[in-house]
Amino acid sequence: MRVLLLNLIEQTETDSTANNHAGEELWYQDAIFYEVYVRAFCDSSGNGHGDLKGLASKLDYLNDLGIDCLWLMPFYPSPLNDDGYDIADFYNIHPDYGSLDDFQGLVAEIHARGMRIITDLVLNHTSDQHPWFQAARSSRNSPYRNYYVWSDTKEKYKEARIIFVDTEESNWSWDEQAGQYYWHRFFSSQPDLNYDNPAVQDEMIKVMKFWLDLGVDGFRADAVPYLFEREGTNCENLPETHAYLRRLRRFMDENYPGRILLCEANQWPEDLRPYFGDGDEFHVGFHFPIMPRIFMALRKENVSPIEWIIERTPVIPDSCQWCIFLRNHDELTLEMVTEEERHWMWQEYAPEPRMRLNLGIRRRLAPLLDNNQKAIELLNSLLFTLPGSPIIYYGDEIGMGDDIWMADRDGVRTPMQWDTTLNAGFSESDPENLYSQVIENDTYAPDQVNVADQRKSSGSLFSNISKMIAVRKQSPVWGRGDFRWASTSTEQVAAYFRSYLGERILVVNNLSSSSQDISIDLHTGSTGMMVDLFTGKKYPVSKRDELRLTLEPYQYLWLTDGVGL
Repeated sequence: MRVLLLNLIEQTETDSTANNHAGEELWYQDAIFYEVYVRAFCDSSGNGHGDLKGLASKLDYLNDLGIDCLWLMPFYPSPLNDDGYDIADFYNIHPDYGSLDDFQGLVAEIHARGMRIITDLVLNHTSDQHPWFQAARSSRNSPYRNYYVWSDTKEKYKEARIIFVDTEESNWSWDEQAGQYYWHRFFSSQPDLNYDNPAVQDEMIKVMKFWLDLGVDGFRADAVPYLFEREGTNCENLPETHAYLRRLRRFMDENYPGRILLCEANQWPEDLRPYFGDGDEFHVGFHFPIMPRIFMALRKENVSPIEWIIERTPVIPDSCQWCIFLRNHDELTLEMVTEEERHWMWQEYAPEPRMRLNLGIRRRLAPLLDNNQKAIELLNSLLFTLPGSPIIYYGDEIGMGDDIWMADRDGVRTPMQWDTTLNAGFSESDPENLYSQVIENDTYAPDQVNVADQRKSSGSLFSNISKMIAVRKQSPVWGRGDFRWASTSTEQVAAYFRSYLGERILVVNNLSSSSQDISIDLHTGSTGMMVDLFTGKKYPVSKRDELRLTLEPYQYLWLTDGVGL
């Protein structure tokens, strides 16, 4: 039985009222996010594609898991050349996924359960099938011509890097009908919008307003560093970009208080820091470079990669928050590691060339860790206790597998595995009609990995992650608290204190595949006993204020003594 000792810490009625008020305004600092690929989650219509009604039917599952906010990948009309990030209509729903009425019904059901929803706001580009681009290419006199970036030569903006190095040779593509080159930072089927055009800026605010009026609680803003282009720069993180993003934030704050903007900027922490501004740009920002270093630390059995990146992470405004994750719908990016580290990561985690994509690894969490449940849980312990709000990628809570033989990133976007019935309970369609086949290999097939079986088992990955989430929800220390490393005399253990408003918790993570004997100086005096928040087991503290522990391989402990710092 879980021992939720955090409830025993006394707080004054005044502090509690103040915290509740702050909690409502800053809900994203405490939230557990869950990334949903609508197409993959649940098919209610039997057409082989997940849809909004199907997602609505599974909200109780997500509520039981402890999810506070769903992040929905794009569900807009699209030719799906980039799984929906190539949008052909910002104001509607892809017919495979349902209708605007279905979306409003989903939002209502999410809010009825006390959860929230954010959606993808794709600011940087459209599909080449979007009516704006079709009009733009048809005539230089079209009012939409200036919605995109055109040139008679490919020589402009030569200092901008190519992001999709394995598929694109240039950021410019020739359009025969237009008689010019158009600019794109991603696939050539995704022309970039021209933010030097005030009409584009206004249009994207209209897009925001449309979905905010339908009740969404905010947006995960896609690929924001690339909105503007300037000669002589790398066309990333430009001052003009920040000026426009502050405009978006002002619009939201003035008209939709309590909604949030989550920044996707695959940048170093010091380059991401300006996206928080003075608390007047993004509320939340992904901390991309910490993710590969969590995997480095595990395989090296050494905490130093995590220590290094945390030391490099700047302080952000009190109203802002980092967002951390282990995996998502894209490849495990290795852009922000050295070339030597990248090749080491490939060797360790992606030895087969099919496992690699761009400058990253296209694998899910469980296969990356050889389906070692203890190691998977250990990384989730880091996810839930390091500074920031955690995001879980759908299916990782049950240890779903991947298929490296599928194209692009499709192998990590397969149907959710609910049970052992037809199509893993995802769809009643004939299997050949599914948007993607269900994982079939012996280790990760539905008869080995599914929600129904794991919910029945107290020792399953799902059950243990649910316990972590339940314990995390007992206190604001995780989302708002200070962070301080604890000295353990060994680099094979990641140990740190989290503290907030007089509450202190010690987190201990054994990164090693072998047992570790450690001692930790608690520094502040204690009650003579540390208590495990999961099991209630007591660990005595010596008179010298020293805690001695013997840790099993990949063991994690969250310990409290009720003593403030």
